[in-house]
Order: sequence, then C-alpha cells, then structure tokens
Amino acid sequence: MGSAFKLRRRFVKGALVLATAVGIAACEPIALGGGPSINTTAPVPVALLVPKTSEAAGDATLAQSLENAARLAIADLQGVQIDMRVYDTAGDVQTAQNAARQAVEDGAKIILGPVRSAPTNAVGLAMAGTGINVLSFSNNPSIAGGNVFVLGATFQNTADRLVEFATRNGKNSYVTVHAENVAGEAGRDAIINAVNANGAVNSGAVSYQFSQQGAIQAVNEVRDLVEDTAADALFLTADASGALPFLAELMPEAGITAEKVQYMGLTRWDATPQTLALKGVQEGWFALPDPALTSQFNSRYTDAFGGKPHAISGLAYDGVAAIGALVAEGRSNALTTDALTQGAGFQGVNGIFRLRADGTNERGLAVATVRDKQVVILDPAPRSFAGTGF
Repeated sequence: MGSAFKLRRRFVKGALVLATAVGIAACEPIALGGGPSINTTAPVPVALLVPKTSEAAGDATLAQSLENAARLAIADLQGVQIDMRVYDTAGDVQTAQNAARQAVEDGAKIILGPVRSAPTNAVGLAMAGTGINVLSFSNNPSIAGGNVFVLGATFQNTADRLVEFATRNGKNSYVTVHAENVAGEAGRDAIINAVNANGAVNSGAVSYQFSQQGAIQAVNEVRDLVEDTAADALFLTADASGALPFLAELMPEAGITAEKVQYMGLTRWDATPQTLALKGVQEGWFALPDPALTSQFNSRYTDAFGGKPHAISGLAYDGVAAIGALVAEGRSNALTTDALTQGAGFQGVNGIFRLRADGTNERGLAVATVRDKQVVILDPAPRSFAGTGF
C-alpha cells in the first residue's frame, strides 16, 4: 500500500458531496402551493436567488455563472418574455428568506435558487403560503417536496441509471463502499434502493471514517466482503476530492481487480485527468449528462461570457428553459405544480429532465467507462422519456 502516501495530498477535508451540498434540512417545506396564475402575453417575473456576497470560497464566481447561464437561456427563448431580477442570498439562511419575500413583493411568480440546502429550506418555508414554487439548485432530496423542487442531479437518479444498466448487462450482486457521513450514507441508501428496484442482490456495505486512514483501513474489509459474497459489482460513493483516489488505487493492489468485479461510481469520474488515470476506474462504469449537449453549452457560454461555466451553472439555464417552455404554451397555470411536473419533461442544456411530484427530478444520463484514461460512452443518454424506463 505504498501508493497511499503519494495520494495523501489529494484527500480534501470536508463533506463528501456532489456538485451542490447534501445537507440535513432543519424541516421540510410544507403545503403544496400549486402555483400562481400568470399573464403569458406579458413578461413573466422570475426571481433568481444566488450567493453574490457569500464569504464561502468560490460563491461569488458561482453566483455570476448561474446568472450568466440564466440570461443565456432567456436570450434563447422564442416568443416568451422573462423579467428576471437577481437577489443576493449571501449564502445565508435569513438573508435568503428575506430576499425571497422581497422578490414576491416585487411581483415574482416563481423562484430560481438558492444553491444550498439550508437557504433553500428557509425559502421554501417562507413561500409555503404564497403559492410560489421554488426551483432550487440543490441536489438534496431531503429538502424537496411541497413547493420546493431540486434541479441538481440526485444520488438516486444516478444510482437508478447505473444499476439498471448493470443488471441489464448481467451484474446481479452489489457491494457498496461509503463514507460515514451524510453524503456517504445518502449514497448508500440510493444504491440499495436502486438494487432492490431492479431485483438484484445487496451483498452488503463497507463504511469508513471520512479520513485518509479510514479509507485505507477499509480496503481489506472490502476485499473480504467481495470474496465472501461472490459479488460481481462494487459500487463506490466517493468522489475525486475525497476517498476515491485512495480506494481506486489501493483496492486493485489488494486483489480487488476489474477482472473479478465490476467497479461502479456514484460520482463523476471524469472530473480531472488525474482521476481518469486511477487503476480502479479503468473499465469502471459511471454516469454523466449527455456529453455532446454539455460541450455545446460550454462553448456557447464561453463565446458569450468568456471563461468556462461553473459545473452547476447549467441548472440555471434548465430552470429558465422549463419556465419558458411552459409559458410558451399560453396557459395561465404555466407555473403551477401540475404544469412543472408534466411527464414529458423538458430539454435542458445537459439533456432531458423532468420534475417529480415529490420535488426531486429525473435526468437522462449516459453510462460511460474509462478506457486507457479516456471516457468512452457505453450507453448514450436518452433524448426523450418515452421508453427510457424512467
């Protein structure tokens, strides 16, 4: 296990998360507000809540990228006018709640944002009696429901896509490896749900302390569980900034090779060139949005604003695109819960998506592998929800 020391500097302290934070909600938003009546022939008032003056590193850049993406979407709308006003949450719960109330006083008919769980939960509670729906950039399903929808890609969506593909390709027994933190346990639960839903076997889970030593100490336990259960799939919840570099290097060294078990990842393995070079991800499977559509958006964003968009800025585009598509139908109830949860879904910059009645979402994802340190698509992302198995 000598390679562990080479990897030590890659392990980043903090929660193991996807693009947006998975947090514990103080309480769930209540009341299914439904939504307001709008005049579709006039500009539709939309509020965008972003952390412009947040003290958290990178939040100012994130806020600007979200705003840029939303404005790009507005420019793409045909026959629909959006009056978007931007409000600063400062990354703070109370500030976000006050901003939402001010937005409604200013006439907003729907809210895009905030980014993270706690401010989103506060905004949802403040809007619960107003009939105003909230399209958050979070990916945390625990805050979804009632008048709050999360636009971020969820663990469950990713797990469902990968397990469906894996069982279709003969993988029937799954071992899960996860950190002992909120995100790791949420990922584990999503995998277990997906395995059960696809009629496969959950062969057990190995947890580890979210630390360098914790990840290292878990390797032998993972090996023993895979061998004892004859599992043919090994599902990792870790990401490139957490335990993935350790696990994906040390487990093959311990004899858990790709020839014996199919490696699978709940997070994006194409995050960095260094991640693509890891032993354990070679021939492993992970999910990602439609690469061609993502590339188009990135190019258009760069042409319009210079620089690269933030990893989750496409969610702001998607929110505006969904609003625009509904308003274009000319219905006064375009922003109600019933309209937002239409089964056909919407076309976003990263592919198709739809909002569910429970406030979560489903996104069309591709399944990819890593071959010779390059991403290779095994199963393309669906372009519509008809016949996709969603």
